[in-house]
Amino acid sequence: MRALSVSAPGVPEEESDRDLTVDQLAARVGMTVRNVRAYAARGLLPPPRLVGRTGYYGRQHVARLLLVREMLAEGYPLTMIERTLAHAPESASSATLALHRALLAPWLPPEPETTTTEELAARAGVAPDAALIDELVALGLVERLDDGRLRVLDPSLLTAGLQVVELGVPPTALIAAQARVVEHVRAIADVYVSMFLETGWRSLLEGPAQQAGSPGEQLDAVREVVLRLQPAAAQALLASFRTEMAARVQAALTEVLPGTAEG
Repeated sequence: MRALSVSAPGVPEEESDRDLTVDQLAARVGMTVRNVRAYAARGLLPPPRLVGRTGYYGRQHVARLLLVREMLAEGYPLTMIERTLAHAPESASSATLALHRALLAPWLPPEPETTTTEELAARAGVAPDAALIDELVALGLVERLDDGRLRVLDPSLLTAGLQVVELGVPPTALIAAQARVVEHVRAIADVYVSMFLETGWRSLLEGPAQQAGSPGEQLDAVREVVLRLQPAAAQALLASFRTEMAARVQAALTEVLPGTAEG
């Protein structure tokens, strides 16, 4: 397993990482000025401190760009990097950013997919419906882009939904059901997170987050916990779901076809 670094290899945090111009910032992190400006335009960097018409950058900008550089080198798409950084405080240190990455990256959905209302409707086998798109946006499943296209935030969820629609379930009914499912899944996620925080996770997290110079081994320990938790939690949830589905299907059959009752 590759160690998680709290800053880019060979580029430690420095006292001089303050009041950097964009040219100095680019040189500091080994990027071109053009790329730094492009990442800033995508919201990966907080605004610089302005003095007149000159922007000055500090440690938080260095930390974010080093993380961007490292994640890009490992093959992460910019969209996933954006979502990782979106949850981190603007003033986060390199250690805190690495911690956010360790905790969030395994859970993030695949690369978003760009489509149009017409294409999405065709895939679902229905006529284009602005109201349905509004519901998908409200659920957080898609986003409207400035050019009128749609960004599907979790293509795997869309694929599963389209498979259900192919079985004859109307899209409106599926969207309504998904809204309820999201509420329950959010509650389940809260249960798991609370359980781990209450049983020792908190001390594991606070070490790397509070100590800027924490060794990479601490972050590796955090990532190891997350990587092992993900399949275990999913397996437990799926097992419980199967059991409950069997019980509910039996209850529904008994109600619709009384002769199917056991005994």
